[in-house]
Amino acid sequence: MSLKVVDSNRSESVHKRNPGFPLDLDWVGRVRMNRSALERRASTIGARRTVKKDYQLAWLLKAITLIDLTTLNADDTPGRVERLCAKARHPLRHDIVQKLGVETLRILPGAVCVYHTFVRTAVQALEGTGIPVAAVSTAFPHGLAPVETKIAEIEASVRDGAEEIDIVIERGMVLRGDWQALYDQVRAFRKACGDAHIKTILGTGELATQTNIAKASLVCMMAGADFIKTSTGKEKVNANLVTSLTMIRMIRWFAEETGIEIGYKPAGGIATAGDALKYMALMKEELGTHWLQPHLFRFGASSLLTDIERQLEHGLTGHYAADYRQPMV
Repeated sequence: MSLKVVDSNRSESVHKRNPGFPLDLDWVGRVRMNRSALERRASTIGARRTVKKDYQLAWLLKAITLIDLTTLNADDTPGRVERLCAKARHPLRHDIVQKLGVETLRILPGAVCVYHTFVRTAVQALEGTGIPVAAVSTAFPHGLAPVETKIAEIEASVRDGAEEIDIVIERGMVLRGDWQALYDQVRAFRKACGDAHIKTILGTGELATQTNIAKASLVCMMAGADFIKTSTGKEKVNANLVTSLTMIRMIRWFAEETGIEIGYKPAGGIATAGDALKYMALMKEELGTHWLQPHLFRFGASSLLTDIERQLEHGLTGHYAADYRQPMV
């Protein structure tokens, strides 16, 4: 079996990074979101059209290249991180790759995401693959630490080899409407990242309204964020299609006004291949196929790859494999 799948060799080299812009409070003040309209639109995703058979398999292979393969548990160990990196090197069993006829394609995850403590371990385990290491920094998941401590953590992660930094904003700044404080802090984090790309985690489940989420997205993009990300995965409410639609439309508005394309990362609760296909459909319909690239779209997930691998095997054999046939760590 041979699938026509676009090879996901990264195209960051032609992507203009967000330089950051002055805080425009007038623009922030104009932002409004209609939750009912967002919910109606989100309910249509995946309902009006679906991909089947070979097309679905191709989309799922693409989805693998968009995953930030993640372990963020309190009981993480160097051994677990090394096993996760081994899975990142070979995300699919060799027999599945052969049967799909995609041996020549670069089917690898977008990044491996770990706590700062394990950055060096992951960098060593991924040496030679081109897979970047992403570190969650700035007092993840709560973000409530002195700013000097958070900046020092970012700088330490970059020194250890992290190419991407997932920072956490202080949700209280959004709830108070203190946009200047949020802007200044994200700007400082962006400076501390240097050449490493910065993803700003909004903690959307704790921001109360879609308008707050939209305004926080805009302020972070003005401050220089390369990605905006929904959640830490530790909140009661994590990524969903309604919130995603809010954030994606702010990305589109920002691109229209500035010419800068910002990446989007939903995280938390995305565990099935069906979930992945819905988010990919949303990106395609709202921003275009162009955004379905690792430098503009990622999933933050730990178990998603397991289900995608099961679905690919089902597409080949007509049978679902047990989870243990696709062990993660």
